Amino acid sequence: MTTKPDSDATLGWDQATYRCGRCGAEHTVTTEDAYIKAVGVHSDAHTVWDRLNPIERDGLVSILRTILPAPDLAAELLDLADRQRQAGGNSQ
Repeated sequence: MTTKPDSDATLGWDQATYRCGRCGAEHTVTTEDAYIKAVGVHSDAHTVWDRLNPIERDGLVSILRTILPAPDLAAELLDLADRQRQAGGNSQ
């Protein structure tokens, strides 16, 4: 089944599906720019994942599950980190 392209879609694009040969993930998009972004972001995710050991992976996933549903929390944590860095330390 195909979908009607968005109004900003590149001429000639209806939709395209990226399938990762490593993990089987699929991303269907309606523009060439979105396709390029999907491939790049997915590739970057594999790069980060490959650099982490199992304990780091568990920790990262736990953190993401906490902050992704709460964008205000993520913004506050980043603000806190910036203030701590400017203060020259990481005290509480």
